[in-house]
Amino acid sequence: MKTVDWIVVGGGITGAALAYELAKKGFSVLLLEQHASLQGASRFSYGGLAYWAATTPLTRQMCADGIDRYRTLAAELDADIQLRELDLLLTVAAKDDLEAVAAAYAHVVTPPKLLSVADACVLEPLLNPAAIAGALTVKHGHIHPEKATQGYTQAFIRAGGAMQLAQVVGLLREGKQIRGVITATETYYSANVVICAGGMSRHFLKSAGIPIRLYFTHAEIVETPPVAVQLSTLVMPAQTQRFLLEAESSTPKFEQLWDEPGHEPVPPILDAGAIQFIDGSIRIGQLSRVLTNPDAKIDSMRSETALRTSIGQVLPTLRNLPGTWHHCLVGFSPDRLPLIGAIPDFEGIHVFSGFSNPLAIIPPLAQRFANWATGQEDEIIAQLSPNRDSLSSKTGD
Repeated sequence: MKTVDWIVVGGGITGAALAYELAKKGFSVLLLEQHASLQGASRFSYGGLAYWAATTPLTRQMCADGIDRYRTLAAELDADIQLRELDLLLTVAAKDDLEAVAAAYAHVVTPPKLLSVADACVLEPLLNPAAIAGALTVKHGHIHPEKATQGYTQAFIRAGGAMQLAQVVGLLREGKQIRGVITATETYYSANVVICAGGMSRHFLKSAGIPIRLYFTHAEIVETPPVAVQLSTLVMPAQTQRFLLEAESSTPKFEQLWDEPGHEPVPPILDAGAIQFIDGSIRIGQLSRVLTNPDAKIDSMRSETALRTSIGQVLPTLRNLPGTWHHCLVGFSPDRLPLIGAIPDFEGIHVFSGFSNPLAIIPPLAQRFANWATGQEDEIIAQLSPNRDSLSSKTGD
C-alpha cells in the first residue's frame, strides 16, 4: 500500500498552485481532479486581480505578496498566463448617488477615481450613457485563469508530482484521522489530505462528518467566442451585490438549511459586468444563486435572458452577441477570506478553499501553506485558519 505525503483534492487554480508548491518542497504529492478539462470556477472566472481593493493590514500584505508573486510566475512556470493591467470601470446606476457610492471606496488601499458620465464614456465607448450616473476607475490586474491553472499543473508534474483523473466520492476516515481519499474506482492513502475543491469543498468535508463554515453559490455567466466588438475596460457595477449575498446566506440562522438540499436561503442577485480576454472572447455575468444543493437544476434559458437583458442596459452592443450560458459553483466563507490550514479536532485533513473573489492572493498563500507544511510558523496562515476564534475579529474586515 503506497502512501504519499499529500493528496490534493481539486485541480483548479487553488489545487494546482498548492500541489506545485508542495512538490517544490520535496513532498510526494498526488493531485486528484475529476475532469480532463477545467469545468469549475477557474474555468469561468473573470480573471481579475483586485490588488487595489485591500482594506486591512492582513489583506494589504496578501495583495502586496500577490503582486510580487505574479510578476515572476510566468517565467517560473514557463507558461503564458497573460498577466496584464486593465482599466476597471465601476459603473454607478443612474438612480444612485454618485458621491455616496464613491465614498464607500474611501477605505481601500487605492481608492478609485471618480468619473463623470462623459469621461466614463471616453474610457469605455461601448457604455450606454443613459444607464449611469457616472463611474469609478482604477488600474486592475488580470490573468487568463485557465492558462495559469494549466501552467501550474504542468510545472507540478515536472517537479515530480503525480496527477490522476478521478471522481472523489469520500474521505477515508478512521476515528478522528483522515488516512486518504476514496474515488469511484480505488482508494488512495496519504499522510495528509487538503481539500481545494472550491464550491464542492463543503460537500466533501460534510460527507465525512467534518463540520466547516464554508459555503457556495451557483454562479452563471454567458461566454462568447472571439468577436470583433472591442471592450476597452473591465466593466463591473460599483455596488456589487454578490458579497452581500454571501454575507447574508452564511449567517448562523441559515446554518441548518445548508445541511439540507433543496433550500434557497436568500434571493439571487445579478451583477452586470463583462471582461474581454486577449483572444477576443467575452465573459458576461454574473448571476449568483444560493442553492444548498450543489447539483440543483437551473433554468439556463431564463438565466441567459436575464444576463443578456442586464448587460444590455449598460453595454447595449453585448446583448445579442453569440454566446453560451455556463454555470459553476463558487466557494466562500462568511468574512470574504479563505479558509486555510488544518481542520480542528481532526488529524490529517486540511483545507485551502473559500477564494470567492481574491484570485490575486492564491499564489502567495499556496507558497505560505507549503512553507507551513514543512513546520515553519506563519502568522498569515494562522489568521486564515479554520480554527480562528472568530471569522472576523482578527482581520478587521
